[in-house]
Amino acid sequence: MAVETEKQRWQRNFADLLQELRVAQTGVQILFAFLLTLPFSNGFPRATTFQKDTYVVALLSAAAATALIISPVAFHQALFRRGRKPELVRFAHAMASGGLAFMLISMVSSVLLITDFLLPRPVAFVLSGLTAIWFLTFWAALPFLRRNWGEPEEDDDEPVAARPDAVE
Repeated sequence: MAVETEKQRWQRNFADLLQELRVAQTGVQILFAFLLTLPFSNGFPRATTFQKDTYVVALLSAAAATALIISPVAFHQALFRRGRKPELVRFAHAMASGGLAFMLISMVSSVLLITDFLLPRPVAFVLSGLTAIWFLTFWAALPFLRRNWGEPEEDDDEPVAARPDAVE
C-alpha cells in the first residue's frame, strides 16, 4: 500500500472539500436566484412588513452563504502554487461551515416567508421551527453524533502508514 504524503493528503482534503462545496453552492444559488426574482412577482406588493423583513433576512443570508461558499475559489487563486494548501484547506473548511450556517438561516427564513404568506402566522412559526430542527438534525446533530459510532475510520489528518493499526 502506498503511503500518502502530507502534500497529497492536503491536496485530497482540498479536493474533497471542493466537491462538498459544489453541492452546497448549487443549492444556495438556486435559492438566491428565487429570492432575487420574488419582489418582481405579482403577489409581493401584498406582503406585510413582517414578510418583507423576513424576505430581507432570507435574501441577505443567501447572499452571505453564496459569498462564503464561493470564497475558497478566490482564496485558491490568491495562493495558487505558493505551497500553502494547509492554510487553504483550513480557510475553506471555515468558510464552508459559515456558508452552511447562513444557508440554514436563508432556508428557514424562506420557509417562514412563504408559510406566513399562505398560512396563519403561528402555523408558519411552527413549520419554520420544524424546518430548522430538520436541517440542524442532518447538518449538525447526526454528523456530530456519528463521530463516535462503530469502527473508527481513517483519520484525514494522519497518513495510513503512520497509524499503529495500519495494514499494508
